[in-house]
Amino acid sequence: MAGKFEATVEIGRPVEEVFAFLANGENDPKFSPRVLEMKQTTDGPAAVGTVYRSRVKDAGMTTSREFRISEFSQPSTIRWTELSKNLVTATEGGYDLESTPEGNTRLHLFNNLEGHGVGKVLAPLALSAARKDADAFAQRIKAAVEAS
Repeated sequence: MAGKFEATVEIGRPVEEVFAFLANGENDPKFSPRVLEMKQTTDGPAAVGTVYRSRVKDAGMTTSREFRISEFSQPSTIRWTELSKNLVTATEGGYDLESTPEGNTRLHLFNNLEGHGVGKVLAPLALSAARKDADAFAQRIKAAVEAS
């Protein structure tokens, strides 16, 4: 297993609004430049079991990825697990949200990355890059939510 990257940011919106924005996985391209496309492939509103399929570009390679929501507790918790079998996958990722006394939202995000096959060599590099970008990634989420 490669490891975990994480970040925390305060967003100037109520927790219910932030949760609704993040619960819609199709918003991911608004804050993640590596996500070229994201589509929900199951019917109905986001919930445990909802699946999203994406096309992402990492290190010059475009791959398809598929994620399933594994925990969904409004307005505080979203968890997912990657179903696809890429060289490096997110075995678990998530958002934890809490209301601040000022009415804003504190968002903590994380992903556990793991390499498979030759990806075991690549995973530490991917993890290092993700850790370096984690705070900027959180800031991009903040900007996207506050602009919505």
